[in-house]
Amino acid sequence: MKHLPTIARILLGLVFVFGGVTGLFELAEPEMGEEGTAFMGAIMDTGYLWPVLKVTEIVCGVLLILGMFVPLALVVLAPVALNILLFHIFLEPSGVAIGLFLVVLGLYTAHQHRESFSGVLKRKA
Repeated sequence: MKHLPTIARILLGLVFVFGGVTGLFELAEPEMGEEGTAFMGAIMDTGYLWPVLKVTEIVCGVLLILGMFVPLALVVLAPVALNILLFHIFLEPSGVAIGLFLVVLGLYTAHQHRESFSGVLKRKA
C-alpha cells in the first residue's frame, strides 16, 4: 500500500487530462437533460470559459501525473472537482459517481501533501 498515494495522484491526473482533452476537442458529447444542457451551453456561450477550464484541467492533470507542483495543481483543481460534483448532484445525477471519485481522490492526495497546506490553514497569519 506504499504506492497508493502515487497511484491516486496519477489516476486523478489522468482523469483530468482525459476530461480536458475530450472536452477541449469536443470528442465526446454526453447525453444530458435540459438543465445540464442549459448550464453547459451557458459556459460555452461565454466564448472563453470552456477552453480556459479545459486547458487548466489538462495542465494541472499533467502536473499531477508528473508529480510536479502537486499542491498547486490540487488547489487549482479543487473548485473544478467540487463544481463537477455539484453539477452532477443538482443537474445530472447520473454522473454523481465521477464527481465523488474526483473529490475523494483530490482530498486523499491533498491529505498526503498536508504539510504543504499547513501555512494556509493557520487561524492567525
